[in-house]
Amino acid sequence: MPAATRAELTKLLTLPSVWIVTGVILALHTLVQLQSAELFADAVANITPDGIIEIFTGQPQPAKQEILGLLAGASLQMGLFLPVLAAVIAGQEFRSRQLGLTVLAMPRRARMVTAKLLATALYVLVVAILIVGVSTAFVYAAIRDWNAGLLLTEEAFLGYGRFIAFAVLFCLTAFAVTVVARGTLTGIVVTVALIAVTMSQVLAGAAPDLDALFPLSAARNLILDPGIGDLTAGREHGLLVLIGWAVATAVAAAITLSRRDAR
Repeated sequence: MPAATRAELTKLLTLPSVWIVTGVILALHTLVQLQSAELFADAVANITPDGIIEIFTGQPQPAKQEILGLLAGASLQMGLFLPVLAAVIAGQEFRSRQLGLTVLAMPRRARMVTAKLLATALYVLVVAILIVGVSTAFVYAAIRDWNAGLLLTEEAFLGYGRFIAFAVLFCLTAFAVTVVARGTLTGIVVTVALIAVTMSQVLAGAAPDLDALFPLSAARNLILDPGIGDLTAGREHGLLVLIGWAVATAVAAAITLSRRDAR
């Protein structure tokens, strides 16, 4: 399996489309952070002696909690684009019609799917760490004269880990959905539909338990501060839901490839 995963990772790294999408995501994240950097720096400069920050007018909050929350939220916001990257990775062999060659090299299709998933997970892991790094760099620039050590606390590292777990698991789901659909565009459309359910809030009020079963809702429950009041489940529930989506769709992808011709 290590050799198969290494081969899939090497193949992935030779794809120009993967590098282009990765570059766009990181550039967009940097641009978004630049736009809010001055506002955030001003808010930090005006933190009160008792540790209260007012980033949004009329909404004073404890500074440490609010800063770590914004750090997590900034990464989560950009994490919504990562499934596009996963869909591009999954769809490349269908576009180039090279899946048959891959099957010849790895006839056991469950092993092939596992290798592809592991390679994708490793690549997304690196991209997610870079996203966290960009978010952290901008926050550090704003708080370095106030409390730079905040970014090295246990709570901060737990926040980094939660985002990375979401990024990898959600991308594995998008990858597997694309394999089942046998097309990049279809994979993206399905993933966007799953995101839209949460963004539209159609279930959050009427059926919060059902809403908590969707990937983005699970991500919010996992990453964001439970004290904000509009989450639909706890962090453990959110992590289990994301794992469930990744496992279920991966099994579906393996079954799909085992029953279809390799084209």
